[in-house]
Amino acid sequence: MKAVFIAEAGGPEVLELRDIEAPVPGPGEVLIDVAAAGINRADVQQRRGFYPPPPGASEIPGLEVSGRIAGFGPEVTRPFAVGDRVVALLAGGGYAEQVAVPAGQVLRVPEGVDLVTAAGLPETAATVYSNLFMTAQLGPGELLLIHGATGGIGTMAVQMAKAFGARVAATAGTEEKVSTARAFLGVDLAINYRDEDFVEAVRSASGGRGADVILDVVGAKYLERNVEALAPYGRLVVIGLQGGAKAELNLGTLLSKRAAVIGTALRPRPVEEKAAIMAAVREHVWPLIEDGRIKPLVDRTFPLEEVQAAHAHFDSGEHVGKVLLTV
Repeated sequence: MKAVFIAEAGGPEVLELRDIEAPVPGPGEVLIDVAAAGINRADVQQRRGFYPPPPGASEIPGLEVSGRIAGFGPEVTRPFAVGDRVVALLAGGGYAEQVAVPAGQVLRVPEGVDLVTAAGLPETAATVYSNLFMTAQLGPGELLLIHGATGGIGTMAVQMAKAFGARVAATAGTEEKVSTARAFLGVDLAINYRDEDFVEAVRSASGGRGADVILDVVGAKYLERNVEALAPYGRLVVIGLQGGAKAELNLGTLLSKRAAVIGTALRPRPVEEKAAIMAAVREHVWPLIEDGRIKPLVDRTFPLEEVQAAHAHFDSGEHVGKVLLTV
């Protein structure tokens, strides 16, 4: 089969398509003929040499796929059949024609979603639901601040939070993306972080209180200002380090607000935790997709052979929604 490998740390040009042996599903795993794979920030960080796969995971990038069941390893008890349309959450291996994955990380494609578009769902839905609702306990009426409103995670987070009754403020880097966040995604407050101070904007919109939950992909660069923007008992959930990994934190501010800073990552979690998250996604998120309250957004698709062009487009930051590779 064909699969993408990272020749060395660097830009999109280091991605290579190679011929390798097809995977053999182990105990509890299913084999999937991949239809499409989602590109995520973690793939870019792995390509750049900053985010190696967890021990035992495939070196092939790709954390989410859609496709059809092609076979089973021993001890698979989930009710799948060969040919079923499914999506899967992976620790790696998605940029390939086939992938073997633990059955607990596989879900049927939501009704009404085409097989290619579905590839953009598992990583984003699992990341957003696990962080906003299982970890941060975001509740109806609370104010959520999302950094990066128009990427794959951002577009899912806005829609999911709104569907569960939260108010949403979101940042973006261009007026076009701010307009998209406001008009298409329906955020309550859209902030151009290049022209506005998001701390003051959130405080002004909340009567000086601040955000109850912040979902942050930036990391160190925003740490101090994120804590300033938190409401009493607020929860800052850091899921990315685009702005660095090290920063100073005034613990006095954190203590005075009785607030929490939480760092999480989905990829290295044990199989059992991922299965529990996917079960929660199936129960709580899939119905919202099937009734149209959450719409998966795809910016562009590229054939697997054009993986370098796909990563270059992702790196440009011009996309709104998911960038997918089709197989």
